[in-house]
Amino acid sequence: MGIELKDRVAIVTGAGNGIGRATSLTFARAGAAVAVWDVAESAGNAVVTEIEQAGGRALFSKVNVASQAEIAAAVAIILERFGRIDILVNNAGIVRDARLVRVKDGELVGKMSEADFDSVIAVNLKGVFNCTEQVAPIMIRQGYGRIISTASVVGLYGNFGQTNYVASKAGVIGMTRVWAREMARHGITVNTIAPGFIGTEMTRGMPEHVLQSMIDHTPVGRIGQPQDIANAYLFLASEESGFINGAVLSVDGGLVLGT
Repeated sequence: MGIELKDRVAIVTGAGNGIGRATSLTFARAGAAVAVWDVAESAGNAVVTEIEQAGGRALFSKVNVASQAEIAAAVAIILERFGRIDILVNNAGIVRDARLVRVKDGELVGKMSEADFDSVIAVNLKGVFNCTEQVAPIMIRQGYGRIISTASVVGLYGNFGQTNYVASKAGVIGMTRVWAREMARHGITVNTIAPGFIGTEMTRGMPEHVLQSMIDHTPVGRIGQPQDIANAYLFLASEESGFINGAVLSVDGGLVLGT
């Protein structure tokens, strides 16, 4: 028998595409009702339609995770329709890559903008805080919950040209470890997944030689797929993972070993 999420209610942020879409569909197949949150209405509604056509339960809310008001409104909709929230997957994220500073012939020729730093922190880090802060009291009242956030291998080891992204993902790992200590007594586990390079919209725009270099440094010999991460989310969202708390699970094909 596979992992089941029967009668569970899950929120997946950034659920319209990539890892979020794969996770939403996987949770629905496991029996969960899924709240699909995304800023992209057409993509989010398409995921809901796919779930419902397969006999599952889902609803879409347009949510910018940087907005407390939008989160609160979407949470109210879930509670009105499903009555509870058991699983929160903090998956939404953006990139705005640039070097901290670029110097040529001793002169400053470029740098990461304050706007790009702030926008990544607002979605990737504060968005995780915002969603968790509003959902945690519901889970505490229930005496049960699974909170899982998306970090990254770069949040563990750094990466060239990603000061803002690395800072946000390292911050997610830190918050996870705090919340794991705070919430376990209430029946809530809090964990993080650190994906390696995954074949999503973010990576498809990369030059072919860069993608090949990633594959060459990954011992399993391929780039990851959204389903690889969705499978890990499914386990951490299940009752079977009840003694895993405060963990950072690298799902990277051994990338760090190959560097």
